Amino acid sequence: MKVTMLLADAAQVAQGKLYILGGGWSITGPDPVPGAIAIKIDVPWDQANRQHRFELSLFNSDGQLVQVDNHPVRIEGQFEIGRPAGIPPGTPLDVPLSITLGPLPLQAGRYVWRCSIDGETHEDWEVAFTKRGQPARPA
Repeated sequence: MKVTMLLADAAQVAQGKLYILGGGWSITGPDPVPGAIAIKIDVPWDQANRQHRFELSLFNSDGQLVQVDNHPVRIEGQFEIGRPAGIPPGTPLDVPLSITLGPLPLQAGRYVWRCSIDGETHEDWEVAFTKRGQPARPA
């Protein structure tokens, strides 16, 4: 599979397409704001018509799973795509997903969302961002 992820202000899926508003940012803050992750999964022909599990987890710059209120920041779900009639055998199939996120109370620093599918992940199945800190106040 191939996974493409993009951070956005908002995203939704309609009629098999991703609709993205304010997409492509990598710096946020200092205040927590809502956002979204737009995801496009290319499913190989031979993995269609099967249930797949995905997981998105948020890690800090030390590679530690981020926790909020003693709970890991993790999103889990399932997807399945069928083979449409008339598509040539071997054609990859698109699965668009949008994940809406509420404001996360994160400290200033670098973070990365990592995706895994059926327990498998690749180094390019991630999207990173930096959370700015509060500006210094003049003395």
